[in-house]
Amino acid sequence: MDTDISAPILALEGVSVHFEGLRALNDVSFSVARGEIVGLIGPNGAGKTTAFNVACGFVRPSSGHVSFPQSGHSNLRPSQLAGAGVARTLQGVGLFPHLSVLENVMAGAQVRAHGNFFTSLLALPRGVRAERRLRQDALSMLERLDITKYAAQIPSAIPYGIAKKVSVARALMCNPSLILLDEPASGLDEAELEEFSSLIVEFRGTMGVLLVEHDMDFVMPLVDRLVVLNFGEVIASGTPEQVRSDEAVIAAYLGVEQ
Repeated sequence: MDTDISAPILALEGVSVHFEGLRALNDVSFSVARGEIVGLIGPNGAGKTTAFNVACGFVRPSSGHVSFPQSGHSNLRPSQLAGAGVARTLQGVGLFPHLSVLENVMAGAQVRAHGNFFTSLLALPRGVRAERRLRQDALSMLERLDITKYAAQIPSAIPYGIAKKVSVARALMCNPSLILLDEPASGLDEAELEEFSSLIVEFRGTMGVLLVEHDMDFVMPLVDRLVVLNFGEVIASGTPEQVRSDEAVIAAYLGVEQ
C-alpha cells in the first residue's frame, strides 16, 4: 500500500483546548494521508472526542492549527466540511427522523446541488433536475452498501446496524477525500462489525480515514497507524504493533503509574 504521509489531507498542529480552566488537549499533533486509516484511541477522558470535534470544527482550538492541506482549507466550521471534501459520522446515527432512508442519503449531497436540497424535495421547478440526479446517485450508494431494500423506510423502522450504514452512505455522498468516523463500532453485533471493517478498508482506496474508537479488537487489525491520547496529550504514535508494546500506553490503559 502506497501512502504519502508527507502530504496529509488532515493535520492537527500543536492543538490545545481549554474549557474554563480545564485542559482538554495539550499540544496535540497528528495527521492523516490519503489511503491511510488512522485510529485515535485512549482511555476514557483522554481527549479523543475533543480532538475529533476539533477536526470537525465543532470545537475551536485555544491554540494551534487544524489544516486540510490538499484542499487549501484550515480551521473549517462543520458547515464547510463537505465543500472541502471532508465527510463525518457521529456516535449516534443522526438521521433525519421524518425523511426516508433514500432522502436521508440524498441530503448528504446537498453541497453538490444547484439550489437547495429541501427545495428539490418540494419539486419546485429549479430543483427538479437536481433532485433526479441526487436520487439516482443516492440509490447507487444504497446499492453499494447493500441496503437498497430499506430506501423507502424511515429511520425508526430499520435496525440500528442498518441505520449506521445509512449514516455512512449519507457521508459518502459528498465524494470525500477524508472521512471522520466517531465510534463506528458502537452498538454493532459481531457480523455487523465485520461488515463495517470491510467497508472502512474499502475507503482506503479513495480517501483517508480517521476513526475514534473504544473497541480495541475492532481497531487493531484495521488501522495503519494509531495515535494514543491520555490526559489530553499524545503519549504514543505508530503502527498497532509499536503501540501495543509501548509502556506508556500499557500504563495508561491499566491505570498504573510508571
